[in-house]
Amino acid sequence: MINARVLIVDDSFTMRALFGGVLERAKGIEVVGMAADAAEARKMMDTLRPSVVTLDVEMPGMNGIDFLEEIMRERPTPVVMLSSLTQKGAEISFRALELGAVDCFPKPKSATPEEFNELAPRLAALVHAASRTKVGPQREVKHHAPVQYFDWNGNILAMSASTGGVDAALKMLPAFPKNCPPTIMVLQIEEGFVAPLINRLRAKCAARVVMAEDGQPLEQGTIYLVTDPGAHAVVDRWPNPSLRLLRTDPVNGVRPSASLLFATMAKTAGKHGVGAVLTGLGNDGAAGLKALRAAGGRTMCQDAATSVVHEAPAAALAAGAAEVELPLDRITTAALDACRRRDADAA
Repeated sequence: MINARVLIVDDSFTMRALFGGVLERAKGIEVVGMAADAAEARKMMDTLRPSVVTLDVEMPGMNGIDFLEEIMRERPTPVVMLSSLTQKGAEISFRALELGAVDCFPKPKSATPEEFNELAPRLAALVHAASRTKVGPQREVKHHAPVQYFDWNGNILAMSASTGGVDAALKMLPAFPKNCPPTIMVLQIEEGFVAPLINRLRAKCAARVVMAEDGQPLEQGTIYLVTDPGAHAVVDRWPNPSLRLLRTDPVNGVRPSASLLFATMAKTAGKHGVGAVLTGLGNDGAAGLKALRAAGGRTMCQDAATSVVHEAPAAALAAGAAEVELPLDRITTAALDACRRRDADAA
């Protein structure tokens, strides 16, 4: 059964052939056409009606970013951008996400069949997810100014995201106050995104943004980003918790595992833990979030309207792990409220 009909747009014949070969061999995907530039792709989209477009950033004539903007305006279709994740490429990719691309996928450094075969499962999963994504005017996410006064109640916050997570982080975290609760964010993103993302967040956020390191104490006013594909993050000890990085095998095929992070929070922080599963592929996070909820922690997930891909939040809902499903801006408010001291707490 064909679930995704793909149009590949790339000015390189070699790239079209290699990406086309990878996707044609994937179950449930049909490559309906290949175009060398925007003009050719425009005609093919009108006749072939693809459910997903893979789009190169650098093309002769109209570049990929300008064509993406046209697609979103005139014929909304899920688009996966293909880009080299250099510093420049990552910045362009951020712009593509802002315009409505489902995600950005890194082009291999060397155009060999072996390298393409290695990336095939991830690309196929992303194309399938894109084919199920509703594209069009997205629900506007309100950008709140950082909270000026925040009375922390001692709870810690953890969140997870994959596909769409870069956009979610850039929309959520700048609203966090300078003295926000200790916040851990697991982001399963491409390595090339990490440094540019941190630079953007540090420029936008009132709180301190750091890369997670083994043995760090979890401190108020700090946001810890977990992006290393070679290590899991876990919460160690309570009270005076710290963050540990474990270089162990993937959990259910995923590393870093959000489920493992949430599960360790359940054992250490218990009712003092707050967890949220945001936009992303697969079901990572659901099992651990359920354990956190059972331990008395507060749990939530992102709604379909504001998720780029709703698979992970939907899995958390199906498992009974999330108490509530909220749009992204309301998750920001709810998560901070769960970590805020109230009059009853102070009594």
